[in-house]
Amino acid sequence: MATVRLLTDTEAGAEALAVLDDIRARRQTDYVNNFWRALANDPALLRATWERLQTVMAAGALDPLAKEMIYLAVSTANGCDYCVHSHTAAARAKGMTEAQHAELLAVIAMASQTNALATALSVPVDERFMA
Repeated sequence: MATVRLLTDTEAGAEALAVLDDIRARRQTDYVNNFWRALANDPALLRATWERLQTVMAAGALDPLAKEMIYLAVSTANGCDYCVHSHTAAARAKGMTEAQHAELLAVIAMASQTNALATALSVPVDERFMA
């Protein structure tokens, strides 16, 4: 259950509705997901998050699929169930195969284990790894 109302288009104010309309237009869909509807309670935060997401997730040195897979890995590490499902769907839409997904999950699991071991053992960083 959400801690804020998931605003419908009729409940959202004009500023939030303009962002929701932009989401629909840019994604070429009539669907606006619950994350954006929750943020619609704070139109300034909604706009800022939407604008930042477009900038960060745009094609650049990393391709869009790689960015979605990184997003998925971080969401898994942070325990964000909503983001895991949302970005798994987005990565699949950008071409992630079942084999890539399985490998990604294996890497996430391995990194989680070795991170925990290094932290628990307080392993000092090797001098040659220092940037």
